[in-house]
Amino acid sequence: MKKLLSAVLVGLLVLGCASAWADDDPYAKLGSYEMIVGHAQPEGNPRWVSMLKFAEDVAKETHGHVTVSVFGNGQLGTEKEMLEQVVQGVAQGMRGGQFDFSPRLLMFTLPFMTNTRAEVTALLQSDLAKKVCAEAEKTTGTVIINLCDAGGYRQFSTNAHPIKKPDDLKGLKMRTNGMKTIDMTFRAMGATTTTVPYADLYMALKTGVADGQENPWVNVVGMKFYEVQKYFTGVNYQFHPDPFYVNAEWWNALPAEFREIITKAATAMGEYNDQLIDENSEAARQTIIKSGAEVYMPTAEELKAFQDAAQPVYQQVVQEGICTQAELDEMLSIVAGAKN
Repeated sequence: MKKLLSAVLVGLLVLGCASAWADDDPYAKLGSYEMIVGHAQPEGNPRWVSMLKFAEDVAKETHGHVTVSVFGNGQLGTEKEMLEQVVQGVAQGMRGGQFDFSPRLLMFTLPFMTNTRAEVTALLQSDLAKKVCAEAEKTTGTVIINLCDAGGYRQFSTNAHPIKKPDDLKGLKMRTNGMKTIDMTFRAMGATTTTVPYADLYMALKTGVADGQENPWVNVVGMKFYEVQKYFTGVNYQFHPDPFYVNAEWWNALPAEFREIITKAATAMGEYNDQLIDENSEAARQTIIKSGAEVYMPTAEELKAFQDAAQPVYQQVVQEGICTQAELDEMLSIVAGAKN
């Protein structure tokens, strides 16, 4: 029953407001629609909280004619499975850093490309990002209606020993979610990689299937990875875009009024999500420290060694066609021009 909490809450909101809408409903003739949306994050995570806001906003602004049922914590499957459901029309939407069907989004995950929230926002709201999102409909049958931050800057952790320099990763088997830029970064530093679904990661770390992993502070706390990892390093090496995929056929069949409302709600959701990440990241880091795990924050000189070790990844993404050299230069220009 608890798993259906978010869907039930939104349902109660719609029922509770129905009588108030009945006498003044500008959308009465447009019909009613259900939007089933999945994601992998647990209760309390910024994605979970912001998705509930999205559902409430849509219900309110459409006078209950679009009902959003949110299923978090991987209830609908892995992120890849949920995205496949969206493509097939079984679910109408999903949020998560799943780029199998839109690999061009990987260009925004280059290691150490950004350092601040302003730089991240400038990239995700750029014309380049809009162009890449627009490509999704042609190749996947999905529409990306928002692009926000998937959890904040990502950090390294392991059970083997503290990671204070790139060489400390040599010989370790690090978990990835299958993203090429994570694999490329770890391999550039001498580690090997193994792909493990997010929902299975806690047990994989506990049983030694992987020696370590990378995730934002808020994800580490949300999934309690600090219980099965001894050493954390705050490298801020990468952020992940969080695309909100929606089935294109369902989306295009919606009345224009509802598409406008949902798009506006998705924008507000993304802004709220990023705000929550910024507010919660330091508190999450402190929770990890209080748990007894060791958190190491590199000096500027040590951090530069990680940055230098990751440089080959930039040319690899161009060689593999994830982005062109011109697009890489454009991203670097956007970051350089961001007002912090």
